[in-house]
Amino acid sequence: MKNLNFINARKKKELTQAELAKLLKFVSKATISNWETGYSKPRLEMALTVSEILGEDVAFLFGYNVQESCT
Repeated sequence: MKNLNFINARKKKELTQAELAKLLKFVSKATISNWETGYSKPRLEMALTVSEILGEDVAFLFGYNVQESCT
């Protein structure tokens, strides 16, 4: 199921998948695509970083569908 909140927030910031991936450093364009299609979900720490970049709440962007930290 597509994550339209995440897709729309990225587009609102006028970022491509590749540009957002570059801002997140160790993330690939494919990873961003997987988050958008619902194939995978980010870890909590990454979800928080994404929410800061996109200026949206984590719950709005991902619901509560984030992986727990493995620390």
